[in-house]
Amino acid sequence: MARKLKVGLVGLGARGVGLLKGTLIPMTKDTFEIVGVCDPYQDRREDAARLIAERCGSRPATYADAETLLGADIEAVIIMSAWESHIDIAVNAMRAGKYVGLEVGGAYSVNDCWRLVRAYEETGTPCMLLENCCYGKRELMALRMAREGVLGEIVHCAGGYQHDLRQEIAGGEENRHYRLRNYLGRNCENYPTHELGPIAKLLKINDGNRMLTLTSTASAAKGMQAYMAEKTGETDWHFAQGDVVTTVIRCANGQTITLTLDTTLPRYYSRGFTVRGTKGSYFGETDMVFLDKEHHRYEFKGEELWGNAAQYEEQYLHPLWREYNAEGGHDGMDNLVFAAFAEAALCGTNPPIDVYDAAALMSITALSEESIALSSHPIAIPDFTSGRWLNRTDIPNGKYSLR
Repeated sequence: MARKLKVGLVGLGARGVGLLKGTLIPMTKDTFEIVGVCDPYQDRREDAARLIAERCGSRPATYADAETLLGADIEAVIIMSAWESHIDIAVNAMRAGKYVGLEVGGAYSVNDCWRLVRAYEETGTPCMLLENCCYGKRELMALRMAREGVLGEIVHCAGGYQHDLRQEIAGGEENRHYRLRNYLGRNCENYPTHELGPIAKLLKINDGNRMLTLTSTASAAKGMQAYMAEKTGETDWHFAQGDVVTTVIRCANGQTITLTLDTTLPRYYSRGFTVRGTKGSYFGETDMVFLDKEHHRYEFKGEELWGNAAQYEEQYLHPLWREYNAEGGHDGMDNLVFAAFAEAALCGTNPPIDVYDAAALMSITALSEESIALSSHPIAIPDFTSGRWLNRTDIPNGKYSLR
């Protein structure tokens, strides 16, 4: 029987409990041993410990603070706490020698991203950003099509976190959720990694390419104001977060990336994943592949191609999805990203979404905030690899590779 990874969990709010039920507890069968859970709220940690005991047969230790958990007999820590605490806990975990799985969120400063990188470089303890969308079925298929030259030279990508979150934001106080305070106080691309993670891998960011500059523009903040006035009858709400934030990134190899944050107006869910190349494109909104030599006759009747990406699965579906009966949260992506994390942690190797990726992706939040504050002024994006992006030799090529 394969050895299990001894993990501690930090953060047992909505995301933490969702992952616990949908992915982490099922994976205790052959991958994880959950030996400790941590949350500052006693009810959350006790409920989680009780659930694990019921479903796994043994009760984990409970901790009110992450520092105490990091001193326990664990090999790895999975950080699912509020955005504000992610990087502090990750840095402390690396210094404690615990392999880090870091749930997604934006950074509050560029310095925090450098702290993350320096902690890794000083300790040698790896950190993986748990960006599940990098393992999406269509994202991986588009990655493979790009690598095999089907789409030609890639020149532009787009994506978005486009999701009506008004109810979740409004319930921040009663549900002890972090989004409310962030939307009240900040104006930025606050959740960039879902759309940017897969794009960064496809464009080989930190692996022969890097992001150079960005500009961000925010619309007025009207959606939450109207929603809260109707919900509470009070009109003195003042939200800083613009309803729609558009960020444009320029890359060293000439590509551009457009990101859209759109979470406080009525709309349907979409990540808007789009890949544009000289020979063809993939459009996630309509799940459509449009190839130069095959589809020009549909130029003015593109709706006839909607959903045709399924026709390309036989040839281009990524090997991870070939025999995969998608289980767990987010259409199976959660299970794949945690399987990748577990494999890397058990082997002690660099993960497929490493600390340099985490720093680059998370920095977009702080940089976008600066650009918006300066009336959409261009802002330089740091090279967190300090030049190593030109010739990386430490990126894995195994089963869960994203190269």
